[in-house]
Amino acid sequence: MVDYHVTGGGGSIGGGGHGHGHRVMGPDGRYMEQEDDWDRDLLLDPAWEKQQRKTFTAWCNSHLRKAGTQIENIDEDFRDGLKLMLLLEVISGERLPKPERGKMRVHKINNVNKALDFIASKGVKLVSIGAEEIVDGNAKMTLGMIWTIILRFAIQDISVEETSAKEGLLLWCQRKTAPYKNVNVQNFHISWKDGLAFNALIHRHRPELIEYDKLRKDDPITNLNNAFEVAEKYLDIPKMLDAEDIVNTARPDEKAIMTYVSSFYHAFSGAQKAETAANRICKVLAVNQENEHLMEDYEKLASDLLEWIRRTIPWLEDRVPEKTMPDMQQKLEDFRDYRRVHKPPKVQEKCQLEINFNTLQTKLRLSNRPAFMPSEGKMVSDINNGWQHLEQSEKGYEEWLLNEIRRLERLDHLAEKFRQKASIHEAWTEGKEAMLKQKDYESATLADIKALIRKHEAFESDLAAHQDRVEQIAAIAQELNELDYYDSHSVNARCQKICDQWDVLGSLTHSRREALEQTEKQLEAIDQLYLEYAKRAAPFNNWMEGAMEDLQDMFIVHTIEEIEGLITAHEQFKSTLPDADREREAILDIQNQAQKIADYNHIKLTGGNPYTTVTPQTINSKWEKVQQLVPKRDGALKGEHDKQQSNERLRLQFANQANVVGPWIQVKMEEVGRIAIEMHGTLEDQMTHLKQYEQSVINYKPNIDKLEQQHQLIQEALIFDNKHTNYTMEHIRVGWEHLLTTIARTINEVENQILTRDAKGISQEQMHEYRVSFNHFDKDHTGALGPEEFKACLISLGYDVENDRQGEAEFSRIMSIVDPNNSGMVTFQAFIDFMSRETTDTDTADQVIASFKVLAGDKNYITAAELRRELPPDQAEYCIARMAPYQGPDAAPGALDYMSFSTALYGESDL
Repeated sequence: MVDYHVTGGGGSIGGGGHGHGHRVMGPDGRYMEQEDDWDRDLLLDPAWEKQQRKTFTAWCNSHLRKAGTQIENIDEDFRDGLKLMLLLEVISGERLPKPERGKMRVHKINNVNKALDFIASKGVKLVSIGAEEIVDGNAKMTLGMIWTIILRFAIQDISVEETSAKEGLLLWCQRKTAPYKNVNVQNFHISWKDGLAFNALIHRHRPELIEYDKLRKDDPITNLNNAFEVAEKYLDIPKMLDAEDIVNTARPDEKAIMTYVSSFYHAFSGAQKAETAANRICKVLAVNQENEHLMEDYEKLASDLLEWIRRTIPWLEDRVPEKTMPDMQQKLEDFRDYRRVHKPPKVQEKCQLEINFNTLQTKLRLSNRPAFMPSEGKMVSDINNGWQHLEQSEKGYEEWLLNEIRRLERLDHLAEKFRQKASIHEAWTEGKEAMLKQKDYESATLADIKALIRKHEAFESDLAAHQDRVEQIAAIAQELNELDYYDSHSVNARCQKICDQWDVLGSLTHSRREALEQTEKQLEAIDQLYLEYAKRAAPFNNWMEGAMEDLQDMFIVHTIEEIEGLITAHEQFKSTLPDADREREAILDIQNQAQKIADYNHIKLTGGNPYTTVTPQTINSKWEKVQQLVPKRDGALKGEHDKQQSNERLRLQFANQANVVGPWIQVKMEEVGRIAIEMHGTLEDQMTHLKQYEQSVINYKPNIDKLEQQHQLIQEALIFDNKHTNYTMEHIRVGWEHLLTTIARTINEVENQILTRDAKGISQEQMHEYRVSFNHFDKDHTGALGPEEFKACLISLGYDVENDRQGEAEFSRIMSIVDPNNSGMVTFQAFIDFMSRETTDTDTADQVIASFKVLAGDKNYITAAELRRELPPDQAEYCIARMAPYQGPDAAPGALDYMSFSTALYGESDL
């Protein structure tokens, strides 16, 4: 309500002879004290009144000209209230009640009262100013009313660093003129007399209009006129004071100066708002450009890693076996190169990719941006799935390689055994067909026939004894076929030839027996002594051939126990040699007895023993061969025994190292887990500690490399088991890679906490308080809190989340923020993000939109030219490339929709 009273005599309440100050309602509801200069009983200094008349008149005209009119005499032209109401409409942008057009005094008073009522409706309490005084042309009251309007509509809303009105305007002037020599703005009177402050204000905002360095402090008239003329010509600020009046007044009028300076403030405030808006947009764009760069880096690294996995898996799943052992061993060596050389950098890339992803999401969250969603198929989970497939293929490939090497080793052994037995058999069968086909019995004597029959019986015995060897040859050939031996064709052909020849020998043997039996009735018994020799010599000869074959037989073993078993069997064989030697001497004695009988009876023996081809020379020769092969067999077995002892040393060497490295890795994993939970000191101290800890782990790498070298020696020796340790090289590799990855992730968590702290302005003390509170309630040291633990943590920090309805609702709200997936657990990072959001502020979509609106001059769209004028070149082009065309009905050519750009920055939900 307006605090004035209309009377017939023109008086007003509060207008007595006392110095009542005028109060103007401020934006916060409090009143700002006005100067006491307007008390009606105090006379204005004539010089001040002149300055105010000129300044206030110019100020009013700067607004009235927008309505196509002006005033000449400030205390006369407002008397009917019409131009006063028009002035208020122009400066407020609002419509006042319709004025009365009558010429009578009452009409004028009513119009002035409508103006005063409007001023009062804006929160201004007018004291000692009545409508009658304005109508009567009271100059002091009129000037006081105009000053009240200026204070309310031109100065009151000025705010700099939470000050307002006069103080805010003064602070603005001080800041803008601070860099200029000879300028020291302390008030709105003496500080402006030399004119330099006016020039400094103009030069600060429009340096091209003022040559400040050429101004002289001892020439105030020139300085003031220069500033006033430039302001009127280029800034549309009318000349409100005369330079001579300011210079020739000991203390220029403060209200006149304030009014004039407020015009400069409003002239430049648009540029200041645009500068502020541009700075805010540049900050937002810089964050977005950095985030996009990180996104591009992630996409490229993810693509490269997935492409490497895509190329590598088919190689690991290519299970086409090679034909020979050297080729398969080359495959194993290629696989070792892959594990030692090619894969470790990819393990680091995968770990770095996850770290980059977490860092990017943290930055997006801190800058109030939507979370980053990688391209389809490039999520961290997709990479983990591909990596898991890779490691499964890798494990299967290594097992396949070792099985194939074992198979080829077995094949080579069988093939050599086949060739050896086949060669022995073929040597034995040589000439047998010709012998069985001869017709010597047709012209032989009776004694000869009997000898031929006995000889044939001995051959049949020999033939039967060789049946086992033929069956062994066939069985070995069958096993080679089943094991897919690469040269099975030649093996089968040779085996078939032996079998066919065996059938022919059987048939020929049967035919010869029938022929000899037909003549047997006409023959006499053969000399028993020769027959006994033949019967005993044949099996003994076969035994020697079998012994020679066994002594030359190849063997393959993998353990000490196996070779010791062969050595035991060989020793048992050697223990039978004395008996065999006695049998040899007994057989030779039969031949000697026959010779003695012949010599005694003067019988001339022609040829050899008719019943056998095994001569004493043959027996002695083969016996000598057996004697030679025994020490060779001893040497071969000893050599293999030495090899197995060497293999056992390799096993123990690897086991001893693995049994140290394996538990060391486990201990370090547990230590990393404790460090991640029980961190002390500042985040930087924690980071330093973690880096040192990481370096100490990396320094352990030579032990892993040493173990790899020992593992390679074991593989090269074809050692496939190790009973001395439960650790395999694969276990050690996986544990080592997991340890390095865990340390890197822990370091990344601290980096993200530092990033969160710095971005949100969280103090070290706050961060320490959060960590101590969190660790206190993390009783099981898992690095996460359950709902009840988290509630207790919040209560310890002062949150009201007790078990009443309001507290439960608040706790549910907080849980939806820190645990959006309803996992039932709250991590420390989620806890820090929540606390930082609760205590700090960030740019919002509304702030960015408001900033663009300032640059666009309050339009709903912005042009490319405006962006290029207000923003740095790279950021202007960045916006233009990403803004959609504006589709509104008021669109100008080339209009861009900055709302769509803000949507892209913050997501629809934030708008």
